[in-house]
Amino acid sequence: MILTIAKKEFRSLFAAPSTWLMLALMQFLFAWFYFGRINDYLLVQAQLARLDNAPGATISIAAPVCGMLALMLMMLIPLFTMRLIAEERRNQTWVLLLTAPVSSAHIVLGKFLGLMLLLVLIVAGCAAMLATLLLGTHADTGLLLANILGVLLLAASYAALGLYFSALNKQPIIAATGAMGLSFGLWLLELSANDNRGFLRSLSPNAHFQNLNMGLVNSADLIYFVLFISTLLLLTIRHLNNERRNAS
Repeated sequence: MILTIAKKEFRSLFAAPSTWLMLALMQFLFAWFYFGRINDYLLVQAQLARLDNAPGATISIAAPVCGMLALMLMMLIPLFTMRLIAEERRNQTWVLLLTAPVSSAHIVLGKFLGLMLLLVLIVAGCAAMLATLLLGTHADTGLLLANILGVLLLAASYAALGLYFSALNKQPIIAATGAMGLSFGLWLLELSANDNRGFLRSLSPNAHFQNLNMGLVNSADLIYFVLFISTLLLLTIRHLNNERRNAS
């Protein structure tokens, strides 16, 4: 049943013209920033060649580009998640799914998986563009893979957060605004923390992404993402269970 719901959500996301518009705009911005970083790197490549420990193309190009991709996903994902539950409420189709013989866990996991399939395709397209570095330079494959993993985990975190806000609200715009606002607030926690080991900084998903962005695959960061995602999914399931009990 989870796969059935996931396929339905995936098809409905792709059927919306707004999805194609947002994907085209995002791919254009990503390509523009990517080629801009390549141009900047080529301009200083001669100076970098004189240094003993000069940064390579991967850390100079791929890492900043993946950081920009993470920021774009933070703003884009709430526009997708608002359609998962909040828009179904507005279109009055949510009652049919809520009263169907399907558990809340299956509904939440199916919708989350359907959105993740779309996000994986987005990240895969961006990763294919980054892979062109392998054609003209000795790119650090490990750093590239760490960045791709970090972007996927960060995207899953934003998807779980957006899904929770979509379950809380009846208006899609309010759900998207709330999820985007909290995501931005968590992002600011990482920027405003003075101490790199501060408690507030450890709450930010972006802070844990930064380690992967530098090529550091730490088990603590992976555990954080798993806990962050699973907690929000469990909160969403609990909210839907309460809604079902109140409706019965």
